[in-house]
Amino acid sequence: MFDSEGLIMGAQAFQGTVSTGFASKYLQQLCKHFAHKVPATWSPDAGTVEFPFGDCQITATQTDLRFACKAEPGEQSERLKQVVESHLVRFAWRETLTINWDGGTK
Repeated sequence: MFDSEGLIMGAQAFQGTVSTGFASKYLQQLCKHFAHKVPATWSPDAGTVEFPFGDCQITATQTDLRFACKAEPGEQSERLKQVVESHLVRFAWRETLTINWDGGTK
């Protein structure tokens, strides 16, 4: 059964933030990369990625990259965090970045 936003009932919302001066660059790289396999849309300051295991909205400011995600609690939400973070780390290899997820750092 789905909720009014089209997600499976019981989906968990969670947020993450990482400080970087290259937020827009990374947002666009992430969305463009994910778009090869899943639906993704983006502009220089906002993007949305629809994974089979959850959705993630990404926003960029001059100092931060922010993630607002929804997935089923447990394995699916952890998988979404892992996929987003591992790809960000790969694209941002010149920096040491860690996403601070609500409830603590992953």
